[in-house]
Amino acid sequence: MALEMESMASAIGVSVPVLRFLLCFVATIPVSFAWRLTPGPAAKHFYAAVSGALLSYLSFGATSNLLFLYPMAFGYASMLLVRRYAGIVTFFAGFAYLIACHVYYMSGDAWKEGGIDATGALMVLILKIISCAINYSDGLLKEDGLRVAQKKNRLIRCPTIIEYIGYCLCCGSHFAGPVYEMKEYLEWTEGKGIWSESNGKSSPSPYGAMFRAIFQAAICMGIYLYLSPQFPLSQFNDSSYYQWGFWRRLFYQFISGFSARWKYYFIWSISEAAIIISGLGFSGWSDSSPPKPLWYRAKNVDILGVELATSAVQLPLVWNIQVSTWLRHCEFLHCS
Repeated sequence: MALEMESMASAIGVSVPVLRFLLCFVATIPVSFAWRLTPGPAAKHFYAAVSGALLSYLSFGATSNLLFLYPMAFGYASMLLVRRYAGIVTFFAGFAYLIACHVYYMSGDAWKEGGIDATGALMVLILKIISCAINYSDGLLKEDGLRVAQKKNRLIRCPTIIEYIGYCLCCGSHFAGPVYEMKEYLEWTEGKGIWSESNGKSSPSPYGAMFRAIFQAAICMGIYLYLSPQFPLSQFNDSSYYQWGFWRRLFYQFISGFSARWKYYFIWSISEAAIIISGLGFSGWSDSSPPKPLWYRAKNVDILGVELATSAVQLPLVWNIQVSTWLRHCEFLHCS
């Protein structure tokens, strides 16, 4: 088995730990599909929690779930003990813990050497924990003074422990996002809100949108595997790079950055497919006639929007989209 993993890893130019992560990451698609077949909200919460923890174990090792345990426990305890200040407490404690883990594990050096650790998934997890705590704190405020996003996402009751763990680890969605709200997770699991069939509309079929996302992921991986060996980022550490002329260096900076971005497009396309097939990615219906299902909640990148952006102002709207939304809802709105 080890020899097979090594041969597969060398064939696509990655290390064995990265290959293990990629296999587990792709597995989030069938795992998310199986969530649809799980009967009842309680079983769905349990399945979401266990599948997420298992994928973390297989991808990063046994210590990954221990790494996630502290911020999850601290966030839940803050909601129980200091509800009014839970958001700000988890914000500072969560990011302090994340920074400490990045320094301790030297994540940047590990990635350069072909390794991988759980700090990337930890970042997504902490964003979700902070969001949950902030929304629970907002549940104490009068609705009249709240903004639209606060009214939509605030939590009146504290989630149960199994709901909370299911939200945090849901089917491996903490690997690369997207970040979503606790209230959205609960309504999706319980078949309420836009997922309710009581309004006469049944849930749309996710298969067409899922296959489009998988096809997009395959294209992105193909482009990355073709361009990356020709324009490696490691060239910047080679002394010959500094002997090139200005225009050649400028071109290489552009083309190597362009080549590297397709790796992230691939990752986000896979996560988009997983969230869509689970049903959580459904965002409502368009105003067209006939109405078409929208899947914005699953989308984390607009590839053409990134590549054709005319200014840096446009990039936060099309790159890491759900984190940009998190920043607007959880930070900018609460600080302004």
